[in-house]
Amino acid sequence: MRTAHRTCPICDAVCGLRLTLDEADHVTSVRGDPDDPFSGGYVCPKGASLGRLDEDPDRLRAPMVRDGDEWREVSWQEAFRRVDEGLSRVVAEHGREALAVYFGNPTYHTMAGFMYREPLTQALGSRNVFSASTIDQIPKHVSTGYMFGDPFAIAVPDVDRTDHLLIIGANPLESHGSLCAAPDFAGRLRALRARGGRVVVVDPRRTRTAAFADEHLPVRPGTDAFLLFGIVHTLFAEKLTRVDLEVEGLDELRALAEEFSPEAVAPVCGIAAEDVRRVARDLAAAPTAAVYTRVGTSTVEFGTLAQWLVDVVNILTGNFDRPGGVMFTRTAALEIFRTGQPFATGRWHSRVRKLPEVLGEIPVATLADEIETPGEGQVRAFVCLAGNLVLSAPNGPRLDRALPGLDFMVAVDPYLNETTRHADVILPPPRIMQMPHYDFLLLIVTVRNYTRFSPQILPLAPGQPSEAEIMARLLLIISGQGADADPSLADEAILDAVLRGGTSIPGSPLAGADVAALRAELTGDSGPELMLDAMLRLGPYDLSLEKLRANPHGIDLGPLEPRLPELLRTASGRVELAPPQLTADVARLRARFAGPQPEFLLVGRRQLRSNNSWLHNTPTLVGGSNRCTLHVNPADVARLGLDGHAVVRSAAGEVVVPVEPNDTVMAGVVSLPHGWGHRRTGQRLAARDPGVNANALTDETVVDVLSGNAVFSGVPVTVAPAPAPAD
Repeated sequence: MRTAHRTCPICDAVCGLRLTLDEADHVTSVRGDPDDPFSGGYVCPKGASLGRLDEDPDRLRAPMVRDGDEWREVSWQEAFRRVDEGLSRVVAEHGREALAVYFGNPTYHTMAGFMYREPLTQALGSRNVFSASTIDQIPKHVSTGYMFGDPFAIAVPDVDRTDHLLIIGANPLESHGSLCAAPDFAGRLRALRARGGRVVVVDPRRTRTAAFADEHLPVRPGTDAFLLFGIVHTLFAEKLTRVDLEVEGLDELRALAEEFSPEAVAPVCGIAAEDVRRVARDLAAAPTAAVYTRVGTSTVEFGTLAQWLVDVVNILTGNFDRPGGVMFTRTAALEIFRTGQPFATGRWHSRVRKLPEVLGEIPVATLADEIETPGEGQVRAFVCLAGNLVLSAPNGPRLDRALPGLDFMVAVDPYLNETTRHADVILPPPRIMQMPHYDFLLLIVTVRNYTRFSPQILPLAPGQPSEAEIMARLLLIISGQGADADPSLADEAILDAVLRGGTSIPGSPLAGADVAALRAELTGDSGPELMLDAMLRLGPYDLSLEKLRANPHGIDLGPLEPRLPELLRTASGRVELAPPQLTADVARLRARFAGPQPEFLLVGRRQLRSNNSWLHNTPTLVGGSNRCTLHVNPADVARLGLDGHAVVRSAAGEVVVPVEPNDTVMAGVVSLPHGWGHRRTGQRLAARDPGVNANALTDETVVDVLSGNAVFSGVPVTVAPAPAPAD
């Protein structure tokens, strides 16, 4: 028996784990690492199941090639040559604009996924770049980009020091804090209340977090911007503002909020006017306060406005960039994603629907348009990196019909699933235990400054490429250098770019350093490890990979500290409270809710033992509350005569799903979890209880116009009784 330590790579909480392995290298137990200074021994059911997930017998162990409807295993050499032939043929016949790439959520949780994202995008030579960002988080990047000039200036609640936490459209007791890494969020909230603090949750559902809170205010889905405007109006009207930052646009903001009095917003959002006023007063009166929001306010038609107004409220109450309010993490590694370039959207637009580019990508909501619509620039070859779009993208069934029309598709994925079954070649990455791990991106949103590196636990099999080698070979193929090019060339080019960029940053610990000398000092067993060592040495804490290896439980880097001035990149040098790019959408907000509203609105549902579409094949996570059912308020069940199953219809499609009467959801709202619908997959356990695809109901033609984010919450639907579907 031996013990190994690892950061959990499943969700955003970056919990430290302690694993026990037997003589055959099977994981016999997974527990929280009690010596991790950030997670302190906490582990959730997902993390505790890491060994079972890693050893999933349905996980692909070798590359797969599809011949017609038949799949066969091939060597890595043959697989890469098939990819080279397929992509080269499309480029030769149709040009580079016929190529498209998608970066799925798991690419944010691996070292190679981070390291190769930008180089692969540049090598593609196409504007058809898509990612999971436009599924759930791009509104936050747009709002912070225009307010602060930096789309990655994402402030997190200083939950360990705040006196008052307002949570809107987030369920961190089950999500563990998306875009806000906070292991054991429940324990942190208990500590908040123990020191006399208060927790208030605004959500259409009485979630696990809402049930824990001191107060739950049910809100009509999609109307968060109205509620937040009502709070802003009250802060101005009652002279409760305390702005201690250098800002622009305060008068414009005050004028804009004038019409959104609590009495005006109450009929729209469903929260009484006096409650809106009380929420504003409590935020202003608390010694410190923080407003935190996430998926529920991001995946709606006015998600960018909601994200903007959350930061506005934090600023107006004097709780921005101060202890106990919302603050910015200072990462251990050099923040190479902070380009310092002026932020703007719409540098180009999608070919078919003319949707604007954001951060170098276009909305996934228009991917099917780009595949199906003939003409110059039509997508004919697709590189899908760790994404199950048939289940995760808006109107997934349309993509299911569109993907077979491609000339060529390659997927990097451990499973034959609903999306990868359309690929010509599947390249499976190594098992989780076979990869080193460092959370380049998640560590930018921790609620305490912290870092941790996890070395590879199990060796690669003979001839098995690392994830970095797979990505390097893809990069070289896409760039036209071919399947037989040396993958180390890609690693060296990326590392050189990082070093030259990092040593040229004024104020960097190694500014002006000799690149060759620095390169000679780096340690690491792979390209990603060398890159991490370089970024640590160029970072603000005098760290290196060697020091992280010597501290396997992680390193506490101290509480969050004010750092807004160094992040501001606006032309004015001040916080823009009323950016015209954002305020221009207020008229559309007003108009959308002026007329009759749908009888029912569909919202999603976080599940503690589920994560998007990829944990339904793990025995320890299946069953219990982890089920695909439609939560309907008992009053609506009785009124509609629902018994057993319901048919739910939207503008995009329909599903028949078991009904679960549940008073945690407000009347007029129904809730269905996403990530289900495993009817054509190689994951045998998931296929036994497939559930339905919630994204058969999401309309890909409706997006948040400021960001292009798909609208998954607040979807208008009808609900009616239905017989149980035939097997």
